Amino acid sequence: MLRKGKKKPPKSEFGKDATADEVTSLVSLKGKTVLITGANSGIGFESMRVLSKHGAHIVGTARTFKKADDACACVAGEATPLACDLSNLHSVAECAAEIAERGIKLDGIMCNAGIMGLHKLQQKDGLELHFLTNHLGHFYLVTELLENLKESRDARIVLVSSAAHARAPKEGIQFENLTGEKGYSALRAYGQSKLANALFAAELARRLEGTSVTANSVHPGVVMTNIARNLNPVLRSGFDMFGPRFAKSVQQGAATQCYVMSHPKMRGVSGFYLADCNNKKPNKLVRDEALAKRLWDVSEAECRRILGAEEDMPEAEAA
Repeated sequence: MLRKGKKKPPKSEFGKDATADEVTSLVSLKGKTVLITGANSGIGFESMRVLSKHGAHIVGTARTFKKADDACACVAGEATPLACDLSNLHSVAECAAEIAERGIKLDGIMCNAGIMGLHKLQQKDGLELHFLTNHLGHFYLVTELLENLKESRDARIVLVSSAAHARAPKEGIQFENLTGEKGYSALRAYGQSKLANALFAAELARRLEGTSVTANSVHPGVVMTNIARNLNPVLRSGFDMFGPRFAKSVQQGAATQCYVMSHPKMRGVSGFYLADCNNKKPNKLVRDEALAKRLWDVSEAECRRILGAEEDMPEAEAA
C-alpha cells in the first residue's frame, strides 16, 4: 500500500531498450558527487562513464585500488578511485573513513557491485558469500555514509537488485542459515541477496522519511556482463551461447540505475522498485516491513560481530 504522502514514480518515457546515454540526455549533474561500487566493469563502469559525462564527480570503487584507478582513468570527467572490497567489512570501513578524511560530500551512492551464481558454497567471516558481498557490504557502506548524504539537498541511494529476488527462499531471508551450511543453492543464495538489497532500500526509505535522502532498488535486466563468470560451466556455456539473443547490452543495462540516480522526475521518490526506468511491482516479500526491519537488525549485529565493534553503528531512525 502507498503510504500517505508518498510520491510515486511518474511514468517514464523510457523503456527496456533505452540506454544510459538516452535517459540522461537532458540531465546536468554539475556539482554532484556520486559513489559507485563496482565501477571497474560492466554496468558500473557504464554508469560512471555516463554520469561523469554529465558533470558528476564520481567516486569509483573496486575490490582493489588498482582496478578502481585504472577504471577512473578511462573517463573524461573527474573521478576519484578508492578500494572497497565489499566482502571485507574492514575494507568498507576504510573506504568510508577515507571519504570522511578527504572531506568528500556525497549526493548519491549507487550500490552496483555484486557476485552471482557461485556454484559451490563459499563463506567468509562466517557468512555465505553472496549475502556478505551483495548485501552486508553495501549495508555497512551506506549506513556509515548516511550523515554525509543528509547534507545534500537531493541525495539518492540506488540499490541494484534483480528480478531474481523472486527466487529467494519462500520465507525470504533464511536467518538461521546465513552460513549456507544448512542447505545451499547458488540461485537461491543469489536471489536471497537480491531480495536483501530490495528490502534494505525499502527500510532505508521508511527510516529516511522527512530527510533529503531517497532510496530505491532497481532491476537492470539480464545483461551481458562478466557477472556470470562464477556460474557452473553448463549454465555459463548456455548464457554465453543464448544470452546475446535476449539479454540487454551494457548500455541498456545501466539505464535504469542512471535514470533513478539522475533524472529530475525521480527527485523525492523513495521506497520503490523499478525496472526499464519505470515503477514495477516486486515480489510481495519486498513489502514485508517486519522482514525488512529484522534484516536491518540482523545486519547491524553481523557488522558488529565481524568488526568486533562494541559501539552502536550509525543508523537512520525508524519512523
